[in-house]
Amino acid sequence: MLLIAAAPHAAFPAQPVDGKPPLDSNKPGAAIVDSDIRQEEALSKTEAGKVITAIDRTRDNIGTVRKTTKLDTVDIVFLTDAARSEGGPPPVIEDKVEQHKDDVAELRQEIEANALLFNAIDSRRVLAEDVLAVEFDNPGKIVIYAAAKPPK
Repeated sequence: MLLIAAAPHAAFPAQPVDGKPPLDSNKPGAAIVDSDIRQEEALSKTEAGKVITAIDRTRDNIGTVRKTTKLDTVDIVFLTDAARSEGGPPPVIEDKVEQHKDDVAELRQEIEANALLFNAIDSRRVLAEDVLAVEFDNPGKIVIYAAAKPPK
């Protein structure tokens, strides 16, 4: 008779891999995503055309978000006048979000499920529910439009 005893595996602290810090280190999100995370502030009225175009492409961008594992640059555009504290997005953007509400909701879920993108927005204190749209500028770069104000 053969007896096999299963012993619980000991929990080892995360070790650096290839000289990079472990995930539970106190380093900022940029160390985790290994991407250049940049942010800018803009007004929704000046960016409305780009945001609306990006919202119209949401269905196509969901698949790209799902497959994204590496990016050189993550640009977060804070549409400060569209933040909840300012009354939310202007009607032209809000109507477009409503028109694509199922796709926008799915996009937000995919961002939350994507460790790289979630850590990028989380490092700038952006909630997934504040993401209006994303645009892939070129391979290796994403622009995330958020109805939010940057952290102080």
